[in-house]
Amino acid sequence: MKRNLFAFIVLAFAGFSIVYMQGCKKEEYTIATTNDVNIVGYLDKQPDSFSLFRQILDRTGTASFLNAYGSYTCFAPTNSGVRKYLSDIGAATVDAANIDTLKDMVRFHLLEDTISTGSFTDGKMPVPTMLGQYLITGVGTKNDQSSYLINRQAFVTKSNVRVGNGLIHEIDNVLRAAKNSIASQIEGRPEFSIFVQALKETGYYNLVNTVQTGTNRDWITLLVETNQSLADSGILSYAALKARYSQTGNPADTKDSLNMYVQYHILPGLKYLADVILTNSHLTLLPQEVVSIKQDEQRILINDDIFNGVYEKGSELERPFGDNSASNGVWHRVTGHFVAKYRAPQAVYWDVSAFDEIRKLPQFYKKANYNFVKANDLDRPIKDINWGYNSAGTTMTYSYSTTSSITSRALNNDVNVLPLGPPLRALWWEYVTPVVVKGRYKVWICYRTQRQSSSSQCVNNIRINGDLMQRQLIFTEFIPSGTDAEREAIGWKRYTSVVDNNFASRLVGTVDIKTTGRQTLRFEAVTGTQNTNNLDMIHFIPVDDNQILPRFAPDGTLVYQ
Repeated sequence: MKRNLFAFIVLAFAGFSIVYMQGCKKEEYTIATTNDVNIVGYLDKQPDSFSLFRQILDRTGTASFLNAYGSYTCFAPTNSGVRKYLSDIGAATVDAANIDTLKDMVRFHLLEDTISTGSFTDGKMPVPTMLGQYLITGVGTKNDQSSYLINRQAFVTKSNVRVGNGLIHEIDNVLRAAKNSIASQIEGRPEFSIFVQALKETGYYNLVNTVQTGTNRDWITLLVETNQSLADSGILSYAALKARYSQTGNPADTKDSLNMYVQYHILPGLKYLADVILTNSHLTLLPQEVVSIKQDEQRILINDDIFNGVYEKGSELERPFGDNSASNGVWHRVTGHFVAKYRAPQAVYWDVSAFDEIRKLPQFYKKANYNFVKANDLDRPIKDINWGYNSAGTTMTYSYSTTSSITSRALNNDVNVLPLGPPLRALWWEYVTPVVVKGRYKVWICYRTQRQSSSSQCVNNIRINGDLMQRQLIFTEFIPSGTDAEREAIGWKRYTSVVDNNFASRLVGTVDIKTTGRQTLRFEAVTGTQNTNNLDMIHFIPVDDNQILPRFAPDGTLVYQ
C-alpha cells in the first residue's frame, strides 16, 4: 500500500475574502474627493454630523496634527454615536469627560496610513491604530442593507473620503478599545469555566491576565476550549481534566501533561484569524510544538491532518466567535478538544505528484499530461508548489504514462517536470512538504534522468527551511553501479522496485527538523540549464532507520527486498 501524506488545504486568505464579500450584497462605496486640504477641514464643513468629534479633537490636542501634512485614516463617528459614548462613560458633555479617556478614544480611531475599503477583509486591518490595538472589519446588515462593520461596533455610513492628508470613513458609533485582559474577558463566561480553572491551576492565568504598556509588548493569542468541547471528549469537570492529564499530580509543573495541555493553547504573538490562516502551522508556548492550520472552504481547522496515511480529525476555530481583541492580545473560541501529539521521528515517503490541484482533475490525474502555467510573479497555480517566474518559460508539467520510458517505472507512473536554469527557465522551485515530525533526517531526492541534449545539465542547491543542504543535485546524473551498501556510502540508492539505473535517488544531506509540521524544500539553479528535470519522490528518513528499503513499485506497492 502506498504511504503517502497528502498536503492539507491552506487557502490564501485574500481568496476567501473575495468569495465571502461577493456572496454578501453590501453597499458599494466609491472614492469621494473633496476640496478640503485635511481631515479637520472636512469635519468643520459638516457640523451637524461631526461637531462633537471635532470638539474632542480640539480638547485632546489632536486637531493640530490632523491639520498638518501626513497620511492618516480616520474613522469619524457621528454626533449621535458620540452622544451615546459620552452617556456610556458617564459624561454629560465633552468637557466633562476624562481627558486621558478621550485621548485613547481618538487614537483608537486613527491609523497612520491610508487604508481604503479595498483593504478591508473579514479580519484585522493591515496596520494597528495609533493606540496600538488592531481594528477588525467584516460585513453586517443594517436597515436590510449590508455594509462594512468595524470592530463589530460601528457601521460605515460613508467611506473612502479622500482629503489632503488621508482618508475618512464615517461611522455611526464610537469604537471601543479593549480595556480588559484575555483572562478577565473569559473568566466571567460560564462556558469557559473548566478551561479558566486549568489556566489558574497551571499558573498561566497570570500570563494571560498581564497587560504590558509601550510599543514592544509581548502579545499573546489564546485558543479557548468550551465546556461543551471538553464534554464531547468525556471531560465534564476540571477534576476530570486533571485526572486525565496530570500524571505528576502537580499541574504547575511545566513537565506535567496538564501544564503542557495549557501551554499548547497559547501562541506567542498577536494572531487574528487573518494571521492564523496565512501559514500552515504556528508555534505554541509548548517548546518546539506547533498547531497545524487548514482551511476547508470557510472553516479554519486545527490539527486536521493526514499523518502516515491516516486521517486525523481536527478542531475548528469558530469564525463568528473569533478575533476577540483584549488589552494583551487576542483570543479565539475552539470547537473540539485538542492536545499536542508526541511522535517519534518516522520516515516520510512523499509522492510529489499527488498534489491537490492535479487530483481535482480526474480526466488528467493518472491519465494524461497537464501543464500548470505561471502567468506572472504573483500567480500560484499550485498552492504547495511555487517557482520563479520567467517570461520565457513558466510551466510545470504533470507527466503521466504507463508506456513512456520516462514514467512507466515511476511511482504511479507520473512525475513533475521542472524546467530549471536561466535565462529561459525558472531559477528556483519550492515545495511545501507533508508533515514531518521533528528529528534528524537524511533527505533523498528521487528522479528519472533525461538529458535534454548530450551536454545539458543544471547544478542545483537544495535548501530546507532556508538551510543549505550538504550536496548539490544534478537531475541528469545516473545512479552509479555497485551494491546497495556501496551506493549508500557515496550517497546513492535505488528507490524503484524495477532495476533501472535511469531512476536514481540522491542523498542531498542530513537535516535537523526542529519543529513538527510542514517544511519548505527549495531547488535553486546554480549553473547550467535543463528543461527535463523529472522529479518523482522525496524521502525524509530518520538517520538511524534503513535508508535503502522499502523500494516502490509503479503501482505504489512497497517492496522490502
